[in-house]
Amino acid sequence: MTDAGTNTGGATARPPLGLALSSLLRADATVLLRSKVSATLSVLLPIVILVATTFGKSQSRLGGSTLTIGLALTLGLLTSSMLGYTLAVAHDRETGVLQRLRAAPVPTWGIMGSRMGIQVAANLAGSIIVVVVGVILHGLALGAGQFLLVLVVALLGGVSFLAIGQAVVGLVKSATAVLAVSRLIFIVLILLGLVGGTGLLGDTLNTISQWTPVGALMTLFADVLNQAAWSAQDAWSLVTCVAWTAVCATIGIRWFRWESR
Repeated sequence: MTDAGTNTGGATARPPLGLALSSLLRADATVLLRSKVSATLSVLLPIVILVATTFGKSQSRLGGSTLTIGLALTLGLLTSSMLGYTLAVAHDRETGVLQRLRAAPVPTWGIMGSRMGIQVAANLAGSIIVVVVGVILHGLALGAGQFLLVLVVALLGGVSFLAIGQAVVGLVKSATAVLAVSRLIFIVLILLGLVGGTGLLGDTLNTISQWTPVGALMTLFADVLNQAAWSAQDAWSLVTCVAWTAVCATIGIRWFRWESR
């Protein structure tokens, strides 16, 4: 009889897909947790805004507690996704990390899916911290349903910004260029979505701001925190976020390259 232990020939046993993906998720989570830049962008910056607006009349200048918390959440999601995620992917691509991962027994969709999934989870965790701190510092009372709705909006916004970041690393190869383009887009989105939305830059930019992911997200945050009734503006804000996500994700996946050359 033939021994079962010798009937494998020269083939190399591949680990189960589930085990390989779980190992990749743990590795990506460990890297993200050790990244001081990511923690600073997603949590510390929003908390600084929340603390700073508790002094004097800063809160009223920004439109009250609800807009302040919405602003802090939006900035945290935008910076962590547009700057933290894009730079990490661009750096790993330029140093060959992504190419080495392709040799692992994991499908290519699993490599990027793991990174995106961990980033989404980190954004959600950061949003929970920001909301809790904001509620305590600004004296708001949120019900359980209202709190969950805020997190749903944060999840939607985080995915939208992540899709934009993926589009950037899909179209731009060099890590240095990715940094420059990401910063430029960050500034444009902030100016259009936040400053343009105040009406200080004119009615035209005010209208344009409502169709940006930042402006749409600020609208949704404000209405959820104020417990406002669902309106047509909320519906269009939701459509705006979904549209940005779909278009940018398609671009980021279609034109993404695993090498910087």
